[in-house]
Order: sequence, then C-alpha cells, then structure tokens
Amino acid sequence: MTHYQDIHLSPDEETGAPVLMSMLFARLHGALVHLRSTGIGVSFPEVERTLGACLRLHGQETELSRLDDLDWIGPLASHAFKEAIAPVPDCVQGYRTVSRRQFKSSPERLMRRHARRHGLSAEEAARQVLDQQGQRSALPFVQLKSSSTGQRFCLFVEHGALQGQECPGSFSAYGLSATATIPWF
Repeated sequence: MTHYQDIHLSPDEETGAPVLMSMLFARLHGALVHLRSTGIGVSFPEVERTLGACLRLHGQETELSRLDDLDWIGPLASHAFKEAIAPVPDCVQGYRTVSRRQFKSSPERLMRRHARRHGLSAEEAARQVLDQQGQRSALPFVQLKSSSTGQRFCLFVEHGALQGQECPGSFSAYGLSATATIPWF
C-alpha cells in the first residue's frame, strides 16, 4: 500500500454521517465490483461508535487512479469531498486489518432457519435452539441493500489491533480483509 485517498462527507440536518457513509460505501462497492479490484482497501480514520465522516482508500497509485477516473460518487458529490491521491506518510502508527464481522442473529430467526434447513416443525426447532442467544454488536456498521435479494443488511466493520508489520494480501469487493493490512496514520 503505497498511496491513499481520503473522502470527507459533509452531513446536514436532513442526512447524518452514518446515512451518507452507507450510501458512499454502497457506491464504492459497486465501483470495486465494476473494476474487479482486489487491490484497494478501506479504513475509517474517525471510527468510534460510528464509522465517522471520512472514508480512506488504500492501494497502489495506479489502482486508486483507475477508481478515481470513474464517476462512482455520483449523486453524493454535493456531500463528498475527494482529496487528491497522495503517498502514505513515511511515519505510520502501524498496520491493521479492517474486516467484516458477521454475527448470529436473533433466536427467532435462528429457529426459523433451523426448522427450514432440517425439515422440523417450529416447535421442534424451538426446543433445539431454545438456549441459543442472538449476538449483539457494538461495532460500527454501514447499512446496505443486497443487489441479489433486495434485502437490507448491516455490514459490521472491525478495525483490528495495530501491528508492527505490513501483511500484504487481497481485499474483497467491499475493500475489507481479515488478513491483509492497511497502514494506519
């Protein structure tokens, strides 16, 4: 990862930063799919309880330039400011993974799924799954819509612990990876 590009969001009274970030992230996903890119990673430098109002793209200068040449921000241009692509600073705090984290959902959904997969009645599935508790997360997320099913879902984002060494690898069409690291600065 030699270069990066920051995209800053300007929320207003009607549209807050989490909603804008979800919209921006969905458009980025579409652009990464279009480019068939596995060399661009993302991070959120302002991450706390939410992902914040800054999306940072990481990659080689040529990959970032290919993405920058697309009009992928589209209708969000009035709420998004793209900085120029720049080299990663010489002094970084370390490297970290930025990955998707998935959780088991509500016990009711688990029971329905268990019944469907194993051909059980609702009562039988309830007995077998009764002790399971749905997992809740305090991780920040973006809310997306599946292009294949049309269903909305939350994509939880986890920033891993700082590491001293860079770990090369590929990134998903969301710009996330459980193993490849991005420089943190």
